[in-house]
Amino acid sequence: MALRITDECINCDVCEPECPNDAIFMGETIYVINPDSCTECVGHHEEPQCKVVCPVDCIELHPEFKESEDALMVKYRTLTSRLKTKL
Repeated sequence: MALRITDECINCDVCEPECPNDAIFMGETIYVINPDSCTECVGHHEEPQCKVVCPVDCIELHPEFKESEDALMVKYRTLTSRLKTKL
């Protein structure tokens, strides 16, 4: 499952640099997570780093993007292969 940031976000800026997939960006009023790039840090870390650093616990599973651990790993491999191609 991809993650999402709720309205409780205080725009503290700590989550964005922690995302290994660059899935987090500033939206109109709060930070947003691109579900196409979010792997919940599968392939990079044991747990989602944005959730680890969030001081207000405003990052949750996105109910519209249900993905298995295997699907997240496929997404991770796709994203990292694109990065290698760009280098």
